[in-house]
Amino acid sequence: MRTMLGCAVAAAFALAAPAALSQNAPPKVSDGVVRIGLLLDMNSLYADLTGEGSVTAARMAIEDFGGRVLGAPIELVFADHQNKADLAAAKAREWLESDRVDVIADVAASATALAALEVARQRNRIIMFSGPGATRLTNENCSPVSVHYTYDTYALAVGTGRGALKTGGDTWFFVTADYAFGHTLEKDTTDVLKANGGKVLGSVRHPLNATDMSSFLLQAQASKAKVIGLANAGGDTINSIKTANEFGITKTQNVAGLLVFINDIHALGLGVAKGMLLTEAFYWDMNPETRAWSRRYFERMKKMPNMIQAGTYSSITHYLRAVRAAGTDDTAAVMAKMKSTPINDFFVKDGRIREDGRMMREMYLFEVKQPSESRYPWDYYKLKATIPAAEAFMPPEKSVCPLLKKP
Repeated sequence: MRTMLGCAVAAAFALAAPAALSQNAPPKVSDGVVRIGLLLDMNSLYADLTGEGSVTAARMAIEDFGGRVLGAPIELVFADHQNKADLAAAKAREWLESDRVDVIADVAASATALAALEVARQRNRIIMFSGPGATRLTNENCSPVSVHYTYDTYALAVGTGRGALKTGGDTWFFVTADYAFGHTLEKDTTDVLKANGGKVLGSVRHPLNATDMSSFLLQAQASKAKVIGLANAGGDTINSIKTANEFGITKTQNVAGLLVFINDIHALGLGVAKGMLLTEAFYWDMNPETRAWSRRYFERMKKMPNMIQAGTYSSITHYLRAVRAAGTDDTAAVMAKMKSTPINDFFVKDGRIREDGRMMREMYLFEVKQPSESRYPWDYYKLKATIPAAEAFMPPEKSVCPLLKKP
């Protein structure tokens, strides 16, 4: 009997009885069903970034695909890992060992993603990351069964770090979330800054989901650095920016959110967030394709999607296309198709999955609009630069992943 930390839902369009499905499904589909599991933050500081929005995006992907692949129904399950690595690993193990889940997706937060990755590696099942950012997922902890799909800390450092340097922000102080993602983001940004003539004056680390950011921001203010780099995300980023504004820090120092989502800008308002630089893989209002999909998403969620949610849709669609092309849900065959097939949809053009699992795509540096520049709801960004994939992500020669090393 299946137990869930969160909820489980079968695609509504799979109407036939389970016994009949198992009898009629082609034998190349394991147990007659293709099961997709989402490991998410449903109720904490990243819930608005992944949570129900990622579930909705996944449902849309399955529906748009037709609800079946190779004659077998597609089933979606999801669980709340509560931002705890041990719970993420336990749920991944239960899904892969007992519940016959074929692929795990999203896995918001880096610590939980690293824990789930090890389980997927042991069980030889595919795992796709849209939510977490740590480059370790395709570097020190790279795996032949994993795909890091949407963004990573290296890309954020290149985009926002270098963008701030170009506008005169050559001295930095970091306010960093004290876990894998924050540590990696601070390190990657520090490397970019130093390589381009910048200087780091210091840093301070705060606990995940901190309730009071004042002491950390005051230390940053005392450093007199031109830029306060926020190596955190979600509610921690929002609280940091609000505190900096309340204390008047933004009058003399710039605050750079190294991972900022459109949800964060919406929560802060343009009056607070105006002028901020941020790096994204997706913006809903970039072109007719992004607008068309995003408006469909908005009809369900009553808010625009962020890059994690759009990436969840795209990665699941790419996986299902690979299953269809491979004629099986076997891990090796599907991964081979995923890596050999270019990705072209509203989320990415000419994307490809590198041997280390890094999905190579261009990234975008945006500036948050002034209130007077916004023409309609959710009209928040203006494009400052497009960063080519080879520049946005860690080059193979810098990686320690053995999958990138020639024999």
